[in-house]
Amino acid sequence: MPRTCCIINCTSRENDSRVKSTGNAFGFYRIPAWKRNSPSHVSEVTKRRRMAWIAAIRRPNITFENTPPHMLVCSKHFHNGKPAYEMLECDPDWAPSLKLGHTEVKASTTARFDRLKQRSKSKQPRKGPRSSGAETAHAGEIHPVTTETTAESQPQQINPKHEDEDLQECKMCSQRLQEIAHLQEENLVLKKELSKKKLDMEFLKDENSKVKFYTGLPSFALLMGVLQQISPSLPDTDRKISQFQMLLLTLMRLRLNLPIAHIAHLFDISRTTTSTVFNITVNVLYAHLSPLVHWPGRHCIQASMPHQYVEMFGDRVTVIIDCFELFIERAQNLRAMAETYSTYKSRHTMKYLIGITPQGTISFISKGWGGRTSDKRIAETSGFLQKLSPGDIVLADRGFDIRESVALMGATLKIPEFTRGRSQLQAKDVEDTRKLAHVRIHVERVIGCLRSKYTILNDTIRLGFVVPCEGENMTLLDKIVAVSCALTNMCPSVVVKQASDE
Repeated sequence: MPRTCCIINCTSRENDSRVKSTGNAFGFYRIPAWKRNSPSHVSEVTKRRRMAWIAAIRRPNITFENTPPHMLVCSKHFHNGKPAYEMLECDPDWAPSLKLGHTEVKASTTARFDRLKQRSKSKQPRKGPRSSGAETAHAGEIHPVTTETTAESQPQQINPKHEDEDLQECKMCSQRLQEIAHLQEENLVLKKELSKKKLDMEFLKDENSKVKFYTGLPSFALLMGVLQQISPSLPDTDRKISQFQMLLLTLMRLRLNLPIAHIAHLFDISRTTTSTVFNITVNVLYAHLSPLVHWPGRHCIQASMPHQYVEMFGDRVTVIIDCFELFIERAQNLRAMAETYSTYKSRHTMKYLIGITPQGTISFISKGWGGRTSDKRIAETSGFLQKLSPGDIVLADRGFDIRESVALMGATLKIPEFTRGRSQLQAKDVEDTRKLAHVRIHVERVIGCLRSKYTILNDTIRLGFVVPCEGENMTLLDKIVAVSCALTNMCPSVVVKQASDE
């Protein structure tokens, strides 16, 4: 297909006989590229040149980002028949300017450029005397300003008025270029400073201390592992924030309990978007991470059973259980108000049953129950008993009077002894209670770690979080608690650490 010129109203074609009959070199030239990866001054000049060409062509289908390769400019639109060198910005052929088919771009002239070349040549040092007239004539052709001025060089005499104007303009151009260079340097510095403050992947990369502070996870590699796991289920990155920022936003809210308005300001998004992103990400995290709260087989527990359990109860201890309560807002409904009021906390709460292995890993977490519900009822109706196997030993507090229910599963319950009308416990019962309290305290330490690591659990939870999710038998708070437990399991155990320290 023959090449054609894309300038408006230009009919030049590669095989046009009228073009060939002129006998002059005739060509077609592509729109220059922006050398963005070159040094800064080259990048800026090539960017301006590309913009100048597009402005001169002035076609709606040609933009800075989109220049079809078949769109060419012919020699007719340049003074010398071809484009000038890209760095010679003052040359009239730096961009096409002749016969453009519109008046938006003023046609350039060569007079000023000729005067500039004349001055630059006149400033060159003169050579010694010539040995012959031929050499003098030849030198006159190269250096128009000589002692013997030819007739052809007469029209190119320098006009003092034009020279002063050009010098003044050159000074102004130099000042502008210096100011542009200064602004570009300042812009780069500001961009670097801004990138340090932006909450993105670069903000936390290779900064495990920051990762631990903002997310609770021990390392950046583990954070990226979580992102890789959940990214297929997160919305596409056509939002204002990336998938990484969605995860970071959610973990920061869980970890630091920051207000929605503050998080919206940090990520430069609206409060509505912040709430939506948080809810979506919590649901995705629950779907992918809830299996980490796993009830292990007995052989797995026995393989790494801490020696203190073996010494006191043998190798059959499977789980240590307890309940913890989270404060919630008071409901308007009288029934809900009565079900959530906790006489122990004297507040409206949601109660959760948690179970840990002897190694300190969270192996069970129930759904939320109203604060009025007893520990015994939660243990018997939450699905906990179905996890037990014959021969298991369960360690618990006095409030879990579920010995018969546990025995039905073939397991054994160990709780502190009651006085049962006696003035004091027997010496054996006191010793057994002391041993039990020594190891049962680990579940309280895990609960304390969970609540200190994800401080949203220490705040008063909004009622919107304790309403069942649409089409589900779980609340958003249930999912938040489960996700917090799963993330805690990804961190070093407080029980194993203490055992090693001892």
